[in-house]
Amino acid sequence: MRFVRAPLTSIARSVIIITRVAGGSVNRPYLTEPMKQTTQRTHLDELENQSIFIFREAYHAFKNIAMPWSMGKDSNVLIWLARKAFFGRVPFPVLHIDTTYEFLEMLEFREWAKKHHNLNLIVKINTEARERGIGYETHDPVTVTHELKTVALQQVLAEYKWDALITGIRRDEDPTRAKERYFSPRNAQFEWDYKDQPPEFWGQFATSTAKGEHVRVQPLLDWTEVDVWRYIQRENIPIPQMYFSRNGKRFRSLGCSPITHPIKSNASNIDQIIAELEATKVGERAGRAQDHYERNAMQKLRAKGFL
Repeated sequence: MRFVRAPLTSIARSVIIITRVAGGSVNRPYLTEPMKQTTQRTHLDELENQSIFIFREAYHAFKNIAMPWSMGKDSNVLIWLARKAFFGRVPFPVLHIDTTYEFLEMLEFREWAKKHHNLNLIVKINTEARERGIGYETHDPVTVTHELKTVALQQVLAEYKWDALITGIRRDEDPTRAKERYFSPRNAQFEWDYKDQPPEFWGQFATSTAKGEHVRVQPLLDWTEVDVWRYIQRENIPIPQMYFSRNGKRFRSLGCSPITHPIKSNASNIDQIIAELEATKVGERAGRAQDHYERNAMQKLRAKGFL
């Protein structure tokens, strides 16, 4: 197994001081609040620097990369960090696995953001599964998620032969995701062996893949949900407005419309969302039905290749 040796953290941080991505005069209807400037190195700066470093290590180590994009808050932070890492552009394709059950508002945001960020967007639908009648109307959430997301991902990976995917998962989202590495291998069957993962001592990452295998790269692994929101606020990152309260409800996590449910909330701005999160004991993905359909549902899905 080949490893990439990371430079000392202090050196990496001194190299990765990046100018904020310029907004320009483009109409940006999804922006939230004015950017807050700071002159001192903060916790968010440390997270940003580490994530940019991981982006660049992956870009150096792999020849054929793509970045899945769900249009949710974490995905849009990834877009922003990629633009910072590569001087205003995203130098690899962005992949949306479209289950055909997306919220209309999310699809509208997708088209806006594609133009705004100048993305090379690939949209993949598992049309074969839909033609077989796979859907939430007739099947359970775990089956539909596997067929319309995981199998669709397998199909598009086989087509484009990517050797690495940059994903937006975080350790605090779910106990299963807490087992991940920054560079996390998947075998030729797209399976994740969470019981046998490579160590990452001293910033050394597993970057070799055999035929048909790929590596999941996780730049946001150390971020928390609150970190993500504070970064969105600081950088004024465009996000879908479904995260903010409407008629006493808002979405905390976004997925397929039939199995994604809003929470009761009056949080209409980011300060209020952060205050709400700091007081809650409810998990971020509590409103995602596929996570709770059966015992260890998420672990089973991820072992089979789910993002």
